[in-house]
Amino acid sequence: MPQLALPTVFYLLVATVLWAGNAVVGRMLVGSVSPITLSAVRWGLAALILLPLGWRIFMPSSPLWQNKKRFLMLGLLGVGSYNVLLYLALQTSTAINVTLIGASMPIWMLFIGAAFYETKPGILQLTGAIVSLVGVTIVLTRGELSSLLSMEMVAGDLFIMLATILWAFYSWMISRPGSSTEKQWPWAEFLMAQVMIGFLWTMLFEGFEVATGFAFIELNPWTISLIIFIAIGPSLISYRFWGLGVNGAGPTVAAFFANLIPLFTALLSGLILGDPPQLFHALAFALIVLGILVSSTKKSGSQASVPPKNP
Repeated sequence: MPQLALPTVFYLLVATVLWAGNAVVGRMLVGSVSPITLSAVRWGLAALILLPLGWRIFMPSSPLWQNKKRFLMLGLLGVGSYNVLLYLALQTSTAINVTLIGASMPIWMLFIGAAFYETKPGILQLTGAIVSLVGVTIVLTRGELSSLLSMEMVAGDLFIMLATILWAFYSWMISRPGSSTEKQWPWAEFLMAQVMIGFLWTMLFEGFEVATGFAFIELNPWTISLIIFIAIGPSLISYRFWGLGVNGAGPTVAAFFANLIPLFTALLSGLILGDPPQLFHALAFALIVLGILVSSTKKSGSQASVPPKNP
C-alpha cells in the first residue's frame, strides 16, 4: 500500500502547482526581463521577504558557518544554477522540449541515489517512472505521440537537462542532514541560508550577463506583479513545501510529483488562453498518479531508509 501521508501529498502538490505557474510566468516575461536578471531579482526579493524571519542565520553563533560548504552547494544547486538554467532554457527551447526533458527527473533521481547514496531502485520505482513519463508525454504531445518525431534539439534543451540533474542532487542533499543538529533548525533560517547563498551565486552569473550586454528589465505594473508572484509562490512557498514533501516521501518518490508540473502548466496555460481541458489531460493525470502510487508502495522500500529532517 502507498506510504504517503495526506500532508506530504498536499505539500508536493502545492509546490508543483506553483512551479507550473513559474514556468508560465517565465514564458510571459520573455522579452521583458533577461533570464539571469529575472532570477537575480526574484531571489533578491525573496530574500528580503524572508529576512524578518530568518535573519538569525547570519549571526556569528549560527550553525550556518559550521556548515558553509554544504550550504554553498545547496544554494548553487537548488537556487542559483537551477533557476538560471531554467530561464535560459525558456529563451530558446519549446515548451514541449523543456518539460519533457524535465520529466526525466525521476530517472535521474533513481540513478543518483544508486550511484552516490547507496539506495538501489526497486522494480516498482522503475515501473512507476516509466508509467509517469508516458503520462507526461501524452500531455506534451496533446495526445499525438507522432509529434515526438518532429522535435529538434536546441541549446535550451541542454540547459534544462543540466538543470534537472542538478535539482536531483539538490533533493538528495536536503534529504540528508549535514549535521546532527541541522534538523532542529527553524525552517525560515534553513530556507534563508539557501536563498541568500543562491542569490549570491545568481549575482555572480548576473555579472556575466551584464558584462556581455544582455541584461535588461522593463519595469511596469504588470512585470512587477509577475515578479512578486514568483518571488513568493514558486520561491518561498514551493521551496518550503518541497523540503517538507521530500522529508515525508523521500527524494525519489517526491520526484514523481514533479511530473505533474507539465500537466499543471498545460492547464494553467489553457486557462489563460481560454483553452478548456481535454480528455487527454485526464488520461495523462491518471497515468502520472498511477506512477506515483506504484513508486511509493512498500516494496519499493529504498526510500524507507531516508532519515527525517525539518528543512
